[in-house]
Amino acid sequence: MIDADTTTRASMASGHHSLILPRLLIGLFQGFALYGLFLSIDDQPLLWPATQPEIFGPLALVSLYLPVILLGGLGRLKLRSLVIWGVVACALLAFLGWYDVARQALMDQREPFLSLPLFPFLAAALFIAHHLIVPADQAGQRIAPYPLYFDVAWKAGVQLALSVGFTGALWLLLFLGAGLFYLIGIRAFGNLLAEPWFNLPLTGLTFALAVHLADVRDGLIRGVRAVILMLLSWLLPVIAALTAAFLFALPFTGLSGLWEQGSATALMLAAAAVLIVLINAAYQDGTEDTRPPLVLRWAAIAGGFLLIPLIGVATSGLALRIGQYGLTPDRVIVAACILIGAAYAVGYGWAALSSLRRGDWMRPLERTNIGTGALAVVLIVLLFSPVLDPARLSVMDQMARLERGAVTPEQFDYRFLRVESGKAGKAALERLTKSKDAEVARRAKEEIAKTERWETLANSTRAPEVRAWPEDTSLPEGFLADVSRGDPRWQCTPEDCVATLRDLDGDGADEVLMATRLGVFLFVEEESGAFRAVGSWNPNRCHDGAKRVDPRDMLRADQLKFTAPRWPSLDTGTQTEDFLVYACRTGPAPPLIALD
Repeated sequence: MIDADTTTRASMASGHHSLILPRLLIGLFQGFALYGLFLSIDDQPLLWPATQPEIFGPLALVSLYLPVILLGGLGRLKLRSLVIWGVVACALLAFLGWYDVARQALMDQREPFLSLPLFPFLAAALFIAHHLIVPADQAGQRIAPYPLYFDVAWKAGVQLALSVGFTGALWLLLFLGAGLFYLIGIRAFGNLLAEPWFNLPLTGLTFALAVHLADVRDGLIRGVRAVILMLLSWLLPVIAALTAAFLFALPFTGLSGLWEQGSATALMLAAAAVLIVLINAAYQDGTEDTRPPLVLRWAAIAGGFLLIPLIGVATSGLALRIGQYGLTPDRVIVAACILIGAAYAVGYGWAALSSLRRGDWMRPLERTNIGTGALAVVLIVLLFSPVLDPARLSVMDQMARLERGAVTPEQFDYRFLRVESGKAGKAALERLTKSKDAEVARRAKEEIAKTERWETLANSTRAPEVRAWPEDTSLPEGFLADVSRGDPRWQCTPEDCVATLRDLDGDGADEVLMATRLGVFLFVEEESGAFRAVGSWNPNRCHDGAKRVDPRDMLRADQLKFTAPRWPSLDTGTQTEDFLVYACRTGPAPPLIALD
């Protein structure tokens, strides 16, 4: 007799085999669609649709993402649901692609382009939305049981990773074969691989085949997933302990040093994201069969509590930066990430508290994952639409700061309006040309008269913002005058650069020593009153043993000591040059700096 399980497996196998042809056709269509878009921008003059960027953008996003959605929906969604979801996704992709191009001021850009952050955020939104829809459709409910969300999403994640890996492995083999043929003088195969009409359709076809093969071996995918989750879950105690130690040490070290590091907020958000992923790896679908050992359960509870202060410190860092310098597109995006992190932190914190009070281990985590996933999709769509456009919000905030006097006309970043904030920025710059403040109007007119993007970046100037040390002293006006790009003072802000006055050559006139986290720079005053950099020290080459030093701390602590050069300068008859000395003197005292 043939049992029910055998019949079911045979039926599923038959269903999977019937999907191979439509999947391969989808992959082939994607490859040729991308080739058509590439062909339109490959030669000059441009061909349609590249000649119309507002059409090229939508077509690019639809060609890139919609086939992947269809590949992931075939066999998992009912046909009616797949059609509806495909139409909605296509319309959303087209709209976001159109708006992303339409909001930009192309200036001297000759080809249509899409902003880089759009691609990873849109991929994340589509992945989350797809795996909120599929379980609900399979369960026939608006909100499916949580184990189904877990099973569908994590299995799809493993399939996606394996499919990308399979595609990459095939190309490695093809390049290896091309190399072998090249050894015997046959270059035709290598030339074929370089042709877009061949490699793009082949890549789409290979990816579609990989998706199908991974879908057929359903049990194998679940086995790989179980191993991955088991390994990841045992990393949870490590990150929980490190995060706890960091937060414990923070009150003793203070936040000021933390904010001097430009990537502090991003690192804390990354730590929070890792905690969230590893907690889910330990929790899995929440059933008794997958419940982890006691040590992992306590690590998940600790991780739930640790998310709250971690997101809190990240929030305070972002608020400090916005208060000092206002909004930028990057800060708007970080604010959205913090909002999503805060939702996770509250939900996971409540889940950890419930675990202690009721003994129901991390159960509220399930509602948090579903709700925060939906929140993330909505936020990402709004960020790349007119509603929460980061460039538009940044322009509004920077203009408000200028109007209320939070930034002076000399310090205001006019280039940001012209180059980095699209049409909203250019419109704001036009308004500034009619400002009642003569200095603002003059600078705005000078900026708007520039026509080229990259050359003007090199030729533009700005007033550096350098903190004097000791704080009750003043730096020379010539040192704080406008500098061009390439000068060490170009990117200085008060928290990044600190400078002091020292008479190093004994001529009675002060030189300026400026320290950043990258090094120490020596400036001398010229006859014109301007200051020129004549020497520098790189702490990455000379540092105190294994311990990296911060030149700014050394300058404040008066630890920069100077000695006369050991080696004489080289006189060639036409000019005098100093030798480049490769050895660094190190020891228990801070490194000695020899500048002449």
